[in-house]
Amino acid sequence: MGAEVNKMSDKYSQKTLSSVLDILKTMTESGAEIYRIEEGAERIFKAYGAKKTDVYATTSNIIVSIESEDGVIKTHTKRIGRISTDLEKLDRLNSLLRFIEAETPDNETIEEEMIKIKAAPKYSNLSNVCFHALIACVFYLFFGGRNVTELIVASILGAITGVINVLQLGSKYNKFLQKFACSFISCLLSFLLLKLSVISSVDYIIIANIMALIPGIGLTNALRDLFVGDSISGVLGLIETALLALSIACGYIVVTIMFGGVIA
Repeated sequence: MGAEVNKMSDKYSQKTLSSVLDILKTMTESGAEIYRIEEGAERIFKAYGAKKTDVYATTSNIIVSIESEDGVIKTHTKRIGRISTDLEKLDRLNSLLRFIEAETPDNETIEEEMIKIKAAPKYSNLSNVCFHALIACVFYLFFGGRNVTELIVASILGAITGVINVLQLGSKYNKFLQKFACSFISCLLSFLLLKLSVISSVDYIIIANIMALIPGIGLTNALRDLFVGDSISGVLGLIETALLALSIACGYIVVTIMFGGVIA
């Protein structure tokens, strides 16, 4: 009877532990807050009958140790890969966690649901490029730009930034180099067009393209982790955000130095 009641003691417990951590890992890589990961793990394994659950999660790895009623302790860890922002996938994964908590399905069901989520259609590369162009266009108008030629240039540079992001998305380059490259190339092209008298000012064009690079979600998640007491994750998130902002600034600074300190 004890083996039937205590689900964490059955032969699938290690696989279930690995499957749940795979969900938490994918959530982190999709932009979830650390507190959400830790809270989700505790709720899930409590539903499976764990007597105690210890979770340690950062933006680099997740470590979970669970203890069953009969004293069996199981520990598993997952290394976090490249973190991006995919709110649609995050919503589906969060719904899957709630389903697991309510129904406590077997490992095969969990894996099937994960396969469906990972196989869900994503925005195409062309769509991503178009969205970058649209964002640059909107920010150009938002910050006060009114020149039609500059608006078109801002959109084209936004599309180029989108192409760089798409090309580097599956590469081994880190996100700091990616932000630097996007900032550097967009600023370089802006100043070149200014020198060629195609545009009369680079101010609104540059800020329109840089705004799309600002790690706003990363900053928000870091602050939220700090507010709920996850000091390590919050501080690491703030440091990463500051370094990303520095990478963006360096891209602009290098270009201005190349053009003799021209800033307008």
